[in-house]
Amino acid sequence: MKTNRFFHFYNIFNIYKMNIRVAEIKDIYQMQVVRNLVKENRLSDPSLVPDSDVENYITRRGMGWVCEIDGEIVGFAIADLVENNIWALFIHPGFEGLGIGKNLHREMLNWYFSQTDKTVWLGTAPKTRAELFYRKAGWKEVGIHGKGEIKFEMTKDEWRSLQK
Repeated sequence: MKTNRFFHFYNIFNIYKMNIRVAEIKDIYQMQVVRNLVKENRLSDPSLVPDSDVENYITRRGMGWVCEIDGEIVGFAIADLVENNIWALFIHPGFEGLGIGKNLHREMLNWYFSQTDKTVWLGTAPKTRAELFYRKAGWKEVGIHGKGEIKFEMTKDEWRSLQK
């Protein structure tokens, strides 16, 4: 299922053409670059998420999406149908605040809930912009996950009601 979504947005200096599409194996290198540039929810050791894991998540366990601007990947998202969770949503720091995360999030959850009725969950560090993003997007805090991360959940009905 190939989808391309084009969005135009403006900043003070440029008009950007944002292309959201399904991630492919050839995108993994640029996805890893973005993952390792983020300022929050950083990996203590980048080798903890090898390319083979990313490939597994975007080809077997679920699906991934990338956002390109001028041919460069500036954000990506990955949903996991095996564990029913959001495995990744990361934006290049130089492109934050432009709606990229919001568009990737929408694309990912629309796909996820077209595949299953199961509640989806994610974990993120407390007191981060990611925590605020997920709260604003309608996710419900349900507890603690892993090493002190906040665990959020979203049901299909909650997602549908947020889309109206």
